[in-house]
Formats: sequence, structure tokens, C-alpha cells
Amino acid sequence: MDLVVALWFALPAAITSLVVGAGGARPVAGSILLAVALVGGLVLMRRRHEPVLTVAALVVLGVACLALTQESGGIEFALALAMYAVAAARTPGVTWLVELGMVAVMAGASLLFLRRAATDPQVEPSGLIVATVVFLVVASLIAIAAGVSVRGRRQHIDALIQRANALSRDREQQAALAVAEERARIARELHDVVAHSLTVMVALADGARAASGSDPAGAERALDALTETGRSALADMRRVLGVLREPGDDAPLEPEPDVSLDELVERFRAAGLPVRLVRTTPQEELPLAVRRAVWRIVQESLTNVLRHAPTSTLVLVEVSRTRDAHGDRVEVRVTNRGASRGAVRQPTAGTGRGIIGMRERAAALGGAVEAGPHERGWQVRAVLPLETVEGAG
Repeated sequence: MDLVVALWFALPAAITSLVVGAGGARPVAGSILLAVALVGGLVLMRRRHEPVLTVAALVVLGVACLALTQESGGIEFALALAMYAVAAARTPGVTWLVELGMVAVMAGASLLFLRRAATDPQVEPSGLIVATVVFLVVASLIAIAAGVSVRGRRQHIDALIQRANALSRDREQQAALAVAEERARIARELHDVVAHSLTVMVALADGARAASGSDPAGAERALDALTETGRSALADMRRVLGVLREPGDDAPLEPEPDVSLDELVERFRAAGLPVRLVRTTPQEELPLAVRRAVWRIVQESLTNVLRHAPTSTLVLVEVSRTRDAHGDRVEVRVTNRGASRGAVRQPTAGTGRGIIGMRERAAALGGAVEAGPHERGWQVRAVLPLETVEGAG
């Protein structure tokens, strides 16, 4: 395209120079105009790479042509082509500064050198000067308009490409966040299943071994509870691993809705933990999401007690529903108090993920979880608002 534009100016200008020098009256002027045509074509080859310098070089060439031949040699057309490149590649401010400078210099040169150009007495030099300047201004303005349009279209295309790239990056980030969130969710569920079930099973096995000699019936009940807990853990593990094997499976990871707090507490009692359940509202009156969150929070809290404070004299589980100025909410408290004397069972170490999981479950419902020392033991307190959950669905 650079070659086409250069030839677009150079060929007509060269033909004009040959016509001027063909009669023999002005051979020097014809040679100069031919040289201007060739040099101007070469200068235009750089218009896309150096548009402002190209205009400056053409202005110098045009002034020299006017001074030596009293003719422009068609340099106005070359300047218009160069101004198109300036408008397409530079900002409007730069474009108009170059345009004003170019027009001022060429108009001054025309006024200075074209006064001697009119050999015909009927042709006024002023008319030739006006025609040259008007042609230069009109051609350059048309070229600037075309260049500005092209520049605007390029900017629009660049903006669309950047927007598409930004959307692609956002999709990738959202996909990565979704994968990380799902991995954290699955890790939390695996922690709940493994930590709870294995802790209870270890406690039941210790109890069965301790009672095997003095209380065979109690040892048998502990072994039955151990078997039931193991089967439940395997079922939960298959459910979680099934979600991992099938990416499109929407199987829920939460505990089954029909699992009651009474059954959960009974499991820990069978494991040797002195648990007492006190609640002021039926479980069935709570939304399903709240019931699941309460179930998991109580399960994790009792598992932590069994792991870290197995010799507690009392573990109190309180579930209450309150309505006050702060709204309708469910409060869950799990408190373990003291330790029995002469206890021989040693606490086991944990990973700290249990409390984090409880807080994430509560935060998902707009609630909060607090855990810390309480009197001679430890307390977990969770507050779950009901208005947000019921309003959401």
C-alpha cells in the first residue's frame, strides 16, 4: 500500500514534469519537477512510520520547488496523503498543529514565489496563489477527515479486543475461583466426615476394649455403634467421592435433612461423651439450610470435645430461637465443662480446619461463630439469622 500511495503521487507529477520540459523552453524546470516527483514518492514511502517527519520533508521539498521553478509540482497532493497518515496515527492536537504549520509555510512560499509565475498577462498571480492555497487546504482537510475516521475505527476495534481479552481473563479468574471454592467445600466435607467418624469410632473402640472384661453387654453395644458409625462414614465418603468423579453431578454435599440432632447426640453418648441436649424450638420449624448448618456445627463441636477434651464431665448443647430488636435468629451453644478426675484418655491433636469450616457455614447464611475458653472448659457459639435465609428462598 505504501508503494501504491507513492506511485499515486509520483507518476502524475513525473508526467507533468515531462510535459513542462518537452518543449525545450524550460528544460531545467522540467528536470527539477521530475526530481521533485521522484524524491516526493520516496518520502511518501515513510508516511506510516514517520508521518510528521514526512510532512516536514514534503514541505521543504515544496518550498524548494516553488523557489526554483515557480510551480508546486503537485506537492499539495503529496502533502494531503501525508496529512492522512498524521491524522490516522497521531492525536487530533498533533494533527491540527501540523496542519496549521504546513498551510502557513506553504501559503507563505506561494505568496513569495508565485508572483513571478504568471507569464500570461491575462492571468493574475494572486489568482494562482489563491488557487494553490485553496487546493492545499481543501485536499488536506479531506485527508484529515478520512484519517480521523480510520483512527476512530482502529481505536474502536482495539477497545473491543481489549474488552474481549478482559472478559476472557474474568472468565478464567471466575473459573479458577469456582474451582478453588469447590475444592475448599469438598475438603471441608471430607474433614467433617473423616474427623467426626474416625474420632467417634476410636472412642467406641476404646470403650469396647475397656468394657470387654467387666461389661460384655456394654462392649457389644459399643461394637454395634462402631459398626453403624463406620457404615455411615462410608456412605458419606462415597457421596463426596461421587461428586469428585462426576464433575456435572449436582449431588448435595450437605448432611441429609432427616438426620436429627437427637441421633447425632446419641452417637456421641455411645462414644462415652456426657452430652445433654436442650432446645427451645423444634428442628422441623427451621429452614432446611439452617438445620443443616446447625447439624454440622454441633457435629464439629462435639467432635472437637471428644478429640481435645474427652474427659469433660458435661457437654451441654443448647439450640434456641429468639426474636428481638435484632431480628429472628437461631443461637447454638456447645459448652464442655471441666474434666473428671482419674481420666486416662489422652486428647488428640487437630488441624484447626473445623472452626474455619463452622465459620464459613455460618457466614454463608449471614451468621457468625465464636469459639473460645469458657469457665473451666470451652464454648462454641453460633448465631444464624432466619430472616435472610427465609427471604432468600
